[in-house]
Formats: sequence, structure tokens, C-alpha cells
Amino acid sequence: MKKLVPILLAVALLSTACQLGGKKAGSERTSSKDDMVQVYVPVGTFQMGGLDPNAATDEKPVHRVEMSGYWIDKTEVTNAMFLLCVQEGACSPPQSTSSESNSSYFNNPEFNDFPVVNVTWEAARQYCEWAERRLPTEAEWEYAARGNTINTYPWGEDAPDDTRANFNYMNKDTSPVGSYPAGASSSGALDMAGNVFEWTNDFYDAQYYASSPASNPIGPELRTAYFNRVARGGSYADGNADMRVSNRASVLGPNPNAEPGSEAFFGNFSPRIGFRCISD
Repeated sequence: MKKLVPILLAVALLSTACQLGGKKAGSERTSSKDDMVQVYVPVGTFQMGGLDPNAATDEKPVHRVEMSGYWIDKTEVTNAMFLLCVQEGACSPPQSTSSESNSSYFNNPEFNDFPVVNVTWEAARQYCEWAERRLPTEAEWEYAARGNTINTYPWGEDAPDDTRANFNYMNKDTSPVGSYPAGASSSGALDMAGNVFEWTNDFYDAQYYASSPASNPIGPELRTAYFNRVARGGSYADGNADMRVSNRASVLGPNPNAEPGSEAFFGNFSPRIGFRCISD
């Protein structure tokens, strides 16, 4: 009987692992909707906020956050993926079909594997809903970029260079997604620094960290006449400071109370902003 105990314990552990799908950090799966590869970010606790000398006031106070596990897109959503959603009538097209240096960018096969840009926050939300996913919260985005480390950048403490990220105008425009595997985060997510800023679900509040919940924060509630959303990750046009995992950008999101079709109704968009999705 004594010899059976370790065997039975091993069987029980194996059974539990199977029930959980054998998920561990960096595990991958592929969406049947758009062929996006997702990586798994496990349950854990991390230090959220600016821990380096370049930390801005809206990145403080640094605080511990408990996170549930989830799947995050390995790369930013591409032009080809977004086109599928537009063709099915579930997504609004980008507000411009050009990029910063290419007059024909979206719906041009040459740029199929490049990140979709010039999408409003609402268009990004529409896509994630169509793909049976959702936009990440700000905490989910940072946890996927930092993990349980105190890294300044997704890959560690070394300054960005041309092997880790598309930044500082070195390519003058976007790069194909996944072009910088040396810049991967501990979860295996790519392009979380540079290439394009990425929409998150959260409304922006510079003081939110002072009152943020300690478990799975979802951002502040909507405030009257204030519709800014958080974007993360820096872009091809930004320098080292914006590549940091804790850097927060505030971008005008849609105002449902504005005149339909107006600029305020849609919110801002940019050739430097794209997005990725997550799944619970």
C-alpha cells in the first residue's frame, strides 16, 4: 500500500494538469476565428507601476496586484486579420487606409502581416468581440509585459536596440508583427515595446493607482465628459522612455454623447496606434 501512495499522487497530479489543459506560462494556442496565436499568462502577483528613474507621476504608487490567468495575443492584430472582420461586417474599417509613410497600407497584400493602425478604440473593441476575445485591461497588459519580475522592459533591463524592438524611427514606420523575438516578454508575447502603441480597455486616470483594487483591477469608472483611454507599449516613433512596460499614454476614446459621425464621436486614431486582444 505504501508503494501505491506516490503512484496515486502522481496520477492525481497528472489528472489535475489535464483538467487545467496543461497550461503553463508561454503555452500557446491558435484562435479558430482569425488564426491569432495566443500565449498563456498564469495566475500570479506582480509589481505594477514605474520602478525605474524615468517613472512618471501617473505610474505611481507602485503596488502589488493579484492576477487571474488569461490568454493574450502573441502579437498585435494584423491588417489581414482586421480585414476579415471588416469583410464580415462586424468591424468598422480603419479611419485611414494609409500608414505614416505608405499611402496604401490597409487592404494591401504587401502589408498583410503588419499591425493594423488608424483604428479607433471602438473599432478595436469591435474586433476583439468579433474574435471572441476582448481588449486587455491596463493591468493585464502590464502583467503580460512584465510578469512577476521588476523589469523595465519586456525582455529585462538592457536598453532597447534594433534586435528587440522597432522604435526611435529606425524603420520610419511599422514592421511585420513578431519581427523582434529577442524582445519577447517572459510570457512569450512579442512587440510589447515599440512598433505601435496598443489600446487597452481602461479609462485613463492619472491618480488611479492610489486607489486601484489589489486584485484584477479594471480601471476607473467613466466620468462625465471624460473619455480618454489608456494606450501602452510605445511605437516605432518613440524613444527608450516610452518603451518601458509601466509607461502610460492617454488617448481620446469615443464619446457616445457626441454627434454621430463627428471626430469626438469616434475619438482619436493614429498610424502609431494598434491593439491586441485577450481571452479569459
